[in-house]
Amino acid sequence: MPPLVTQYQKDSEEVDNEQSVKDATALSPKLIYEVIRREGEEELARTKRSLIWSGIAAGMLISLSVLGEAIFRTYLPDTPARFLIENLGYSLGFLAVIMGRMQLFTENTITTVLPLMRDRTLNALGCVMRLWGIVLAANVVGAFAAAALFVMTPAVPSELLPAINELSHHATGMGAAEGFWRAIPAGVIVALIVWMLPQADENAFFLILTFTWLIAAGDFTHIVAGSVEMAVLVLQSDLGLSDALFGFFLPVLSGNIIGGTLIFTLVAWGQVRDDVEGHDKKGH
Repeated sequence: MPPLVTQYQKDSEEVDNEQSVKDATALSPKLIYEVIRREGEEELARTKRSLIWSGIAAGMLISLSVLGEAIFRTYLPDTPARFLIENLGYSLGFLAVIMGRMQLFTENTITTVLPLMRDRTLNALGCVMRLWGIVLAANVVGAFAAAALFVMTPAVPSELLPAINELSHHATGMGAAEGFWRAIPAGVIVALIVWMLPQADENAFFLILTFTWLIAAGDFTHIVAGSVEMAVLVLQSDLGLSDALFGFFLPVLSGNIIGGTLIFTLVAWGQVRDDVEGHDKKGH
């Protein structure tokens, strides 16, 4: 074999090996952290107007979770397996919001906090709090808009309303303490979805479908999807504002933040802290 051909094969093998190493390291926690951190910085840099509209859209489209569950509950036969099947409907809203790249509050409990872990300043904290406040308020506005469409217009078939009300009473009727504790696993699960998405590629659909189904099947509580159910009852005067705020909204919000930020984000940061801070020191 001519020397030139032999050298070409060696060079090709080295390139292939280098690509294999890159593909393997693409799954490293440090790289996942960096992808999410950069996404968080982009979100923190967005204008208030874009955050508001994206948050409202997310609050409206997350209502597909309630609507999807209600459709399955209404039309499936009442069997023991119906509970597991109807919870697939819960994933619809999350699929629309996450794959549509809209601002969902519980995603931001990890996406925007990872930059804060690296730049631990009051200014960075203020930016995170600003984004959280805007996105949460916008999500709630969107949730109420969707709920108003459900209960105040003929947009949704009347045969679905009993199932929507049943789901809403269940979500908001478990008590403040229970709602708080059940919100913690939901916060962890949503943060886990965010953490796994950079390496999911074409499997992103099934990743979101599976883990958001788990939230519903596990009867965990989610502040934005739950706000649609809360709004359904408030708009029909079946739930007072005080009970809605202190019996559901604030406890579930606190649980989601603890699950998504204090538990998952800090654990995720703990995996990469030495590598990231060591790299930063070398850079200086």
